[in-house]
Amino acid sequence: MPDSTGSPDAGNDDHAGHALRAPSRLHAFNRYEIKYLMPVTALPALRDELDRRLDRDSHGTDGGYGVWSTYYDTRDLRFYWEKIEGLRFRRKLRIRHYGDRFAVDDDTNVFVEIKQRVNRVTQKRRVALPYRQALRLCDHRELVEDGAFVQEVLELVSRLDLRPVAMTGYQREAFVGRGAEAGLRVTVDQRVRGRDRDFHLAADAENRLAIPARLAVVEFKANERVPYWLTDLAAELDLSVARISKYCQSVEAYGRAPRSIFHVPDTDPADALATASAHPDSRSEV
Repeated sequence: MPDSTGSPDAGNDDHAGHALRAPSRLHAFNRYEIKYLMPVTALPALRDELDRRLDRDSHGTDGGYGVWSTYYDTRDLRFYWEKIEGLRFRRKLRIRHYGDRFAVDDDTNVFVEIKQRVNRVTQKRRVALPYRQALRLCDHRELVEDGAFVQEVLELVSRLDLRPVAMTGYQREAFVGRGAEAGLRVTVDQRVRGRDRDFHLAADAENRLAIPARLAVVEFKANERVPYWLTDLAAELDLSVARISKYCQSVEAYGRAPRSIFHVPDTDPADALATASAHPDSRSEV
């Protein structure tokens, strides 16, 4: 389980090894990401091969760890529509916490992140802040500390009049590369759910499944390229690249926007997989 300052996605303090080893609280990195949607019944075969080739993320325990994010957007959902329309440059602002959300208080470290896609490359920049300061920055539009990134976040929320729109949460298992594959990361996310109100991370609020529980989101993440053995494994397991966004799924699940052609339906699993894989040209998702 990640501690209050740990960041399993950045991977800077994971003994298994990631390319990023920055000592600063501010992290920035580029990578390529490929997403798949697969039935949870197929996960044992995937796990067996990943365990043979990769290390388990040292932050995880049995069953992995929780990931909770509050997403910010405009009144007319600009960031949502940038994703749906497939713009070559698009971004998101979110506050993210790893671990038990009910343990979050004002002093818990969280991450304020800008995640953006530039052509086929995913870029993520973020800073660790106590939750109290993260809310002052994103909700109350106060400059909580010096620094170019914090000032950029403040300018973004002020100029676009951003506000919390959706929260997502899921249980994550993560596998990390070793040696020459130190920049490789594979994540398996299950029980993807969310809500459109009560945005405090620790709120005892009802969440709704945003993706059917019988399906998992699998992501391959690499600094330069995904190794051939991993793409071959995806082919062996009959996985198809899926254009899917947990944020967009949550927005549509609560009727904040019409269900797009990319929405994963709560119907027959084959139909859901076919829908998510209908546009396999999008190989890097934000």
